[in-house]
Amino acid sequence: MFLGALMHCFCYTLRMKSSPKNTHQMTDLSGLSAAELLSLVSSLQQKLGDKDDALREQNDIIRHQTQHLKKREQYIELLEEQLRLKLIQQYAAKSEKSAHQIHLFDEVEMESDIAELKAQLPDDVVPEDDEPQSKQSKRRQRGFSDNLDRIRVELRLTDEQKNGALKTFFTKVKEELEYIPASLRVREIWQEKAVFNENDEESIVAAKRPVHPLGKCIATTSLLSYIIVSKYADGLPLYRLETIFKRQGHEISRTNMANWIIRLDPLLQPLINLMREVQNSSDYLQADETRIQVLKEDGKTAQSDKWMWVTRGGPPGHLTILFDYDPSRAGRVAVRLLDEFTGILQADGYSGYARICAQNNITRIGCWDHARRKFVEASKAKDKGQQVKLSKADMALSMINKLYVIEREIKDLSVADRYQMRQKHSIPKLIEFKAWLDKNTPRVMKKTLTRTAMDYTLNQWEYLIGYCERGDLHISNALAENAIRPFALGRRAWLFADTSQGAKASATCYSLIETAKANDLEPASYIEYVLNHIAEADTLEKLEQLLPWNAPLEKASKKSDSVQLGVEC
Repeated sequence: MFLGALMHCFCYTLRMKSSPKNTHQMTDLSGLSAAELLSLVSSLQQKLGDKDDALREQNDIIRHQTQHLKKREQYIELLEEQLRLKLIQQYAAKSEKSAHQIHLFDEVEMESDIAELKAQLPDDVVPEDDEPQSKQSKRRQRGFSDNLDRIRVELRLTDEQKNGALKTFFTKVKEELEYIPASLRVREIWQEKAVFNENDEESIVAAKRPVHPLGKCIATTSLLSYIIVSKYADGLPLYRLETIFKRQGHEISRTNMANWIIRLDPLLQPLINLMREVQNSSDYLQADETRIQVLKEDGKTAQSDKWMWVTRGGPPGHLTILFDYDPSRAGRVAVRLLDEFTGILQADGYSGYARICAQNNITRIGCWDHARRKFVEASKAKDKGQQVKLSKADMALSMINKLYVIEREIKDLSVADRYQMRQKHSIPKLIEFKAWLDKNTPRVMKKTLTRTAMDYTLNQWEYLIGYCERGDLHISNALAENAIRPFALGRRAWLFADTSQGAKASATCYSLIETAKANDLEPASYIEYVLNHIAEADTLEKLEQLLPWNAPLEKASKKSDSVQLGVEC
């Protein structure tokens, strides 16, 4: 112990001697006693210990600062990514198409997959890009729609020009598209009355008056239909319609138009309820929801979020698209809307559908569009300055796109054939993608857009693969999103609803318009038909006749097939 201390002291002395800065501190230890040497060694050990503690404290501070700087760098990286995404969302194109480089690394594989799928298609199914060139050319060269009315304009020769001719004939030299401006006119309704005299008492019999849905109202059902379609299908706010009507000869205030729409809502509600019953009797529905601003809602501020819910589906041939306004996004709304539904529900990852799915034993499947959209955002927001050929977001998008390629190729097959093709081609690619996610997710920094997309996909995996269980299911919830799109576009124009009554009336109008379109009916014609008969629909049978698949109206694709001829000189 003593010798060890002396050796330590001796080594320290040698180190001090070897340092040119400490030459003046050299000391001769030969004359010191053992006790003095021990005291000196103890003092030196204490100094060395203090120095080691200082070094450890300094290293701890450096380590702590390094970790702090690393966290700051990660935080800055996250903020820069979010900033790039916000700038892209605000100024760049909204398309979700992938960048061209996404497919470079697997282009050959993709072409091979497509060729294999085409080879297995039935002979009577021709993919869109394989249509005969003559058919495609004919489609591009086609003139005006056959559904348009036509008039014949004859350019005649004068008698002098025809004098002495053997014969005359007409040749069609041109087709032009003409616009006939809309106009307002006043319908004067005169009611015929007959006076009878029986037993010296006069009695009057009047012709039956048609029942107007709003009773005393200056607007005809055709005008009401036009107002509804203009606002909810074409996105024209009522103040613009007010200007248009004034320009056409009569001013109709926006307040009156809004009141007419709100007054129609309770009258149309039984028809909407019947559509809801038909829809919930099916075995496959799609659902989505979007925000709406309502200025006057009890218990909520004007700036708070309120919600427009949409459900799409129905039995074969009875497709309905129904909107419903509710100030809440809670699960109780889904319970109310889907109370009698027991089939398969397709929606995004929103947890509000969990309650009704558990309550009614509903099978839930997910939406690949939502998963893909998150990877698209991550790909767009990546730092373009980094020399990276393919990011993990790009690779994930490529794998997802392979699933969509399969869906495009098999969309014209029967339900049974689509199921078989998914089992053979989609399932292996899903298994491959899942393995890739499990391997690469831990390697990506948390809270980045790419990691968020990967975590979402893994958390929703059991729902995302659900579309492969049947051939009639869709890979995404795009059809429900497409149904919401007219509402979202209109919302940009009219911005908000003033009251909850107005929001509910808007939901009713959107339901009628989108359901009419889904059944290939012209919305204005269908709504006018409903308004002409809804006031007298006092039985279930009469109400069922107002459903779009029962309405005696021409399909929009076949409307006006007959040619209207006329002559103008």
